[in-house]
Amino acid sequence: MTASSCKNAIVVGSGPNGLAAAVKLARAGLKVTVLEAAEEIGGGTRSSEMIEAGLLHDHCSAVHPIAAGSPFLNELGLEARGLRWAQPEIDCAHPLDDGSAGVMYRSIDRTAEALGADGERWRRIFESPVNRFENLIAGVTKPVLRIPRHPLTMARFGMIAATPATSLARVWRTEQAKALWAGIAAHALHRLDRPMTSAVGAMLVVAGHAHGWVIAEGGSRAISDALLAELLEHGGRVETGHRVSSVGDLPPFDVLMLDVSPSGAMSILGDQLPRRVARAYSSFKHGPGAFKVDFAVQDGIPWTSSDVRKAGTVHVGGDIEEVAAAELAVHQGRMPDRPFVLVGQQYLADPSRSVGAVHPLWTYAHVPHGFTGDATQAIISQIERFAPGFRDRIKGIAVRSTTEMSRYNENYAGGDIIGGASTPKQLIFRPRVAFDPYSAGIKGVWLCSASTPPGAGAHGMCGSNAAERALRYLMRR
Repeated sequence: MTASSCKNAIVVGSGPNGLAAAVKLARAGLKVTVLEAAEEIGGGTRSSEMIEAGLLHDHCSAVHPIAAGSPFLNELGLEARGLRWAQPEIDCAHPLDDGSAGVMYRSIDRTAEALGADGERWRRIFESPVNRFENLIAGVTKPVLRIPRHPLTMARFGMIAATPATSLARVWRTEQAKALWAGIAAHALHRLDRPMTSAVGAMLVVAGHAHGWVIAEGGSRAISDALLAELLEHGGRVETGHRVSSVGDLPPFDVLMLDVSPSGAMSILGDQLPRRVARAYSSFKHGPGAFKVDFAVQDGIPWTSSDVRKAGTVHVGGDIEEVAAAELAVHQGRMPDRPFVLVGQQYLADPSRSVGAVHPLWTYAHVPHGFTGDATQAIISQIERFAPGFRDRIKGIAVRSTTEMSRYNENYAGGDIIGGASTPKQLIFRPRVAFDPYSAGIKGVWLCSASTPPGAGAHGMCGSNAAERALRYLMRR
């Protein structure tokens, strides 16, 4: 699909979706300018040395199973731009109080073996979509209101996705398999006993077995750096430190792409926004928050389970009942004493992030939306519970509360890092019910953030899909 090179496109926001939209438009021949309010590009895919020189921490997005399988990123061949995926020995582990752990490898066979009595049940649920992953991801990364190219694949996966996560867990008998599943399903940041709460977890499991829960060598910033290099190669440009408060601040454009939240779009577009779209955007719901703590740790984390010491991602939250209770509390606006905590040990796959025996540890806890308290000690206590002696190895800490998270990235309202609440309606129809959910209802203007299909992640598909709509619009003019 091509468009005239005399057309101008402006992209507001340089997260992975904004950059993806910019790249797609630039490759089609448009003159593209990206305007970024921050002093550096990347949105959620930024990395820096936050605690000690040489110790590299990811600011938000850290593990990338969906990005590794992204049709758009793979089409670009960003390996030529320096993007390299690194694979830990174990993708994901979930420790339990008895010293055991639920473990997921990239290989579904190794995972089935590790899960013992529940291995065949795990395989029975996930093997078919893994074998059809390319067809599946081509479908799930597009809006729902369309005729899918592979309807049977989508229908079979849809039956899994529609099931409440706690109901699907009844398939397994062991505490290890149930806890492993609960921790993965909890990535939806929603109570686990509601319909559609298996959707995010099931996709993460399938993508993990297809491509691995990989990390980007050199930090998640490598993703945005690779997209930037591709954009510059095709004549695009980026202006950092350029805040856009109103559409009136912008030069003339043929296409405007907004990598912002629905409320951000309302602020920028103002009275130009049609009433029906404004109503939908104003009723868009944000989800719980993330309270992030990064650590510098001497000699790594002394997990009781040897498997957990090899895992790139660790879910800390106890058994399935405890995880479900914590997610319910957060959903209801209550801070649990033992929150669900995600832990990233990216240095296991990318040793260049460490300095000698001092390693960067990435963590965040699920907390209520807009939580104003301090969850630092709760995170430390949860890790210490499964890794006695952890406190004594901490050499430095960097904290980003929900308030600081929303200042760091205005799309993260109230600490919501996934672009909107994972309610059944918003999982299927986000940010509004429409055949073109990216359209802002104004000619030439599209929303392309994680608040649009298919949602959160560094996969760039929201931006790619929105840019595809913009190019069709230009072709019809």
